Amino acid sequence: MSVMGGEAKIERLGRYLFNAPSWPISILLLLVLGFILDAVSLKLGSALWLGTLAFTIPALCACLVTKPAVELMGRPMTWNRSALLAVSCTIFGVIITLLAMFISLALLPLFYAISMGCILGLRLLVLVAIADYRIVRMILPAACQSLTGIALGLGLFPENFLVLALLLQVFFGLGVIVLIWAIDRPLYRTFHIRGLDFLNSFLAHLTDGSRALEDYFRTIGEEVTVPQVSVFFRRHQKRGLIFTVPNVHPGPMGEIGGGNLPKGMQEGFSQMVMVPHGAATHDFNLVSEKEIEKLAHAVAASETILEYTSLATPSVRIQVGSVSLLAQVFDSTLLMVSSRSPERTEDIDFNIGMTIMAEGHRVYKNVAFVDAHNCQAGDITYVLPATKLAMEYYHACLKALDEMPAMKKETLELGISHVEVPFTRAQGFGDRGIQLALVRVGAQTTAYLLIDGNNMASGVRETLRDFLLPCVDEVEVMTTDSHVVNTITGKNPVGMHIPASDIIPYVEKAFKEAYEDLVPAEAAGSTVWAEGVVIFGSHRITQMASTVNAILLIMPILSAGMLLLVFLLSILAYIIIA
Repeated sequence: MSVMGGEAKIERLGRYLFNAPSWPISILLLLVLGFILDAVSLKLGSALWLGTLAFTIPALCACLVTKPAVELMGRPMTWNRSALLAVSCTIFGVIITLLAMFISLALLPLFYAISMGCILGLRLLVLVAIADYRIVRMILPAACQSLTGIALGLGLFPENFLVLALLLQVFFGLGVIVLIWAIDRPLYRTFHIRGLDFLNSFLAHLTDGSRALEDYFRTIGEEVTVPQVSVFFRRHQKRGLIFTVPNVHPGPMGEIGGGNLPKGMQEGFSQMVMVPHGAATHDFNLVSEKEIEKLAHAVAASETILEYTSLATPSVRIQVGSVSLLAQVFDSTLLMVSSRSPERTEDIDFNIGMTIMAEGHRVYKNVAFVDAHNCQAGDITYVLPATKLAMEYYHACLKALDEMPAMKKETLELGISHVEVPFTRAQGFGDRGIQLALVRVGAQTTAYLLIDGNNMASGVRETLRDFLLPCVDEVEVMTTDSHVVNTITGKNPVGMHIPASDIIPYVEKAFKEAYEDLVPAEAAGSTVWAEGVVIFGSHRITQMASTVNAILLIMPILSAGMLLLVFLLSILAYIIIA
């Protein structure tokens, strides 16, 4: 299984997540179900008010009890979820009971007891998934609906019903416990984490912004040492700029891990900080927000040893195969911004970036390699070492190393701007909005446009670039790859919800501000090695994807087998007791 193939399967699970409807809607549905069953039972000559007594009242009791019972255990629960869980289980119970009414009324006690067992099993499975993975804590909240139903069933069914119903509660409860253990075991054996506890934390992050997920990521993470290449710009009596390229991945999602890396890097610096995407895949996701501080401290520490110069080369556009490279030199620092747009431009493996930097060090002291990450065309994928695409990136950089030393250096001017946009994270825009750096060397002006977001819809980069090109000589449009705009899926690129035409006015504003800000500047480069940075770890995503997909494959078979076994035991118990 491919790396991204496994991740794509996990990502597609996001379509099963939804918001619970308002609790009054669930309550109304409960009442309707009860009255329908009352009517059917009356017509077939069954127990009077079967639907209301056997299903509606127990479900209403569960609605009232579940939320406080779960919260008593220190876990969050909403009235909407409590009501939805009750009505969902009621639907299953009603279907099972209706089968008996159409087959034979003599089987009604058995099928009603089975329905109560199913309700217990379903509630237990759902509650350990969405609230608390510790089964012992969820037994009572899970059993409130079925036990109430059994208590009310005593007035509707024969005396031996109580023994049968309680026995089936044990059967279904144990069956679900075994199923939960089987689901949980593979992840625990491989990563020493509880899969359902992970799910609890994931849902808590989505609904309450909890950071408990970071504890799990730290458990599976490993320490690495990564290079951080920065270009510092200073100007007389004006705000400076730090263009810093981290070789970690700004994920995995939301505020978790390094999801808001650009904002985290800005904190602590008086200069404007631009954080484009370096060479890193999801294996290099930071396990917690605190890891960003290690990168920021490393960059800050390098400021004390900088040697500034006012000289730089014009920028040069280089094309090799599908790779377009914009290269520019600031004294002893080579900056290269790569893109394949309109071809898919996605994450580049860390080793490719390291190889390019190593080659560049033959000529330049500092080599900053940027993945512009500016065209999401098709499925998400990686650029892996030794592939045709990797070699295109490699040879484009080699060509830059051949051409740039011969370029004449001239005095440098810089203008910067930071424009906040009214667009939200859900619309694909991160907290840092739009940043623009105008670099004028001699008669040439180059625009480096950075949008805080996770990639761009196909064609957006070209639209924004074409808009700026009449005003400047060269442009590259980048995104930070910030995953703060993603909570479930990685597909929320700039331009998917907000068309490029609506983004252009803010790009225009950024350009005007940067142009008016143009003044002579000095630049200095640094390469620091951030040590002890905890990331997900090599191949962790692949391993987790493989494990989860294996669980997904066996779950239907295991669930069907367990359900069949419990039904057979239920029938056997009914024969013995009857």
